Amino acid sequence: MTDAKDILMEEAVPAAEVVADAAALEVERDGWKDKAYRAAAEAENVRKRAATDVLEARQYAVASFAREMLGVADNLVRALAAPEGNEKALRDGVVLTAANLQQILERFGVKKIAVKAGEALNPEHHQVMLEVPSHDIAAGKIVAELQAGFTLHGRLLRASMVSVAKAPEAQA
Repeated sequence: MTDAKDILMEEAVPAAEVVADAAALEVERDGWKDKAYRAAAEAENVRKRAATDVLEARQYAVASFAREMLGVADNLVRALAAPEGNEKALRDGVVLTAANLQQILERFGVKKIAVKAGEALNPEHHQVMLEVPSHDIAAGKIVAELQAGFTLHGRLLRASMVSVAKAPEAQA
């Protein structure tokens, strides 16, 4: 027959193991809590850095474009400072500045919409400003471009303003 003292002694050993296991589990739990806190803090830091990067990208997205445009602005200032009486030099300078501006715009993906007299009206790229009677061009076709239109990487930036032909009015 087993004595009560023997039963207590048998249970005392597993109880010590349970206490040791519980302590080990607490240490492991505390380690995981620490890792979770650190991961949450790192995620918050990444979120803040990303928000800062997005803000800076928005603010300085046009920096390289603006830097290029400064050269055009400088050329225009020089043209305006040219002495009077030298209109040919002034005109040549303005022509070169306009060409430089067009090159910069194209380098940044801004393309002029090509418009030719007699071509069909494209409502996605052309805005009709007026109708003019024409014997030479069919009704509804473009007569002239009034203001250039542009696309930015294929997306409409500004529609070309055009005049279109209409049938001439009958003489009574």
